[in-house]
Amino acid sequence: MKIAIHGLGRMGMQIARKLAESGDHEVIVHNRSKEPIDLAVTYGAVAAYSSEDVVAAFKDERAIVWVMLPAEITDAVVVDWTSKLPQDSIVINGGNSDFRQTKLLNEKVKAAGCHLIDIGVSGGVWGYQNGFPLMCGSDDETVFQEIESALKTLAQPGGMYKRFGESGAGHYVKMVHNAIEYGMMQSLGEGFRMLHDGPYKSIDLAGAADLWQHHSVITSWLTELSRDALAEDPELSTVSGYVAESGEARWTLEAAKELGIDLPAIQSAFDVRLASQNGETNFATKVVAAQRNKFGGHNLNGEGRA
Repeated sequence: MKIAIHGLGRMGMQIARKLAESGDHEVIVHNRSKEPIDLAVTYGAVAAYSSEDVVAAFKDERAIVWVMLPAEITDAVVVDWTSKLPQDSIVINGGNSDFRQTKLLNEKVKAAGCHLIDIGVSGGVWGYQNGFPLMCGSDDETVFQEIESALKTLAQPGGMYKRFGESGAGHYVKMVHNAIEYGMMQSLGEGFRMLHDGPYKSIDLAGAADLWQHHSVITSWLTELSRDALAEDPELSTVSGYVAESGEARWTLEAAKELGIDLPAIQSAFDVRLASQNGETNFATKVVAAQRNKFGGHNLNGEGRA
């Protein structure tokens, strides 16, 4: 299939590369700066240095444009695309967006005569290698089927994709996923702090994590990433302990309040992140920051989104 990727950051570049290198798709790449486009071309993608280039690449076909940009600018970019693309085109919002905003955006896209599909993308910087978990929402299942061949490629070898329902459902599932992630990361961070600051000063933290990875109840990718970070730097001496808050847990807590659902573990993990940004750091927040670096390539001093 023919598909355009707009936004070649950490995740967008991986998506463009995986699709282009498969040989099963014609991938057009667009980005604000030129250098990432030129890099994507080396993977087999077709350069589009302007939005006009993207439109021209589809000619009179139904266009499919996958937007991978920060949430704060995505809505405006998507609306702009609907003013340029042919009627009946498909725009995919693959960023981390508030599902409530996605539902509102969907109405604007429909009014413009196009279709919106929301996809929550997980897998971090390892998605290219391992396959992406893709959480999808779309009002029209038939329209969703138009992009399934690309999703099948992106899910290989060990990922998965699934449509969870109408508009916003994909972003809702991804939002909850990331809120769970906050709680899991914080729990592991606190556990390693107990080992680090506890009465036994010679405990090998990476060794404990390695043992836990051998079919213990807390065997997980996050435990594996913690083990790797602690093996490289047992004191996490290069990590500030500042942990960024990127929106998903905040949105989950807001939605939970509206639904009358109590989320104490997620609330606590969220509050710790906010406190870390005001200087309240410790070994637990260092572990969380190190985990973010390992799965998402985020700065060890807290910059970037999770």
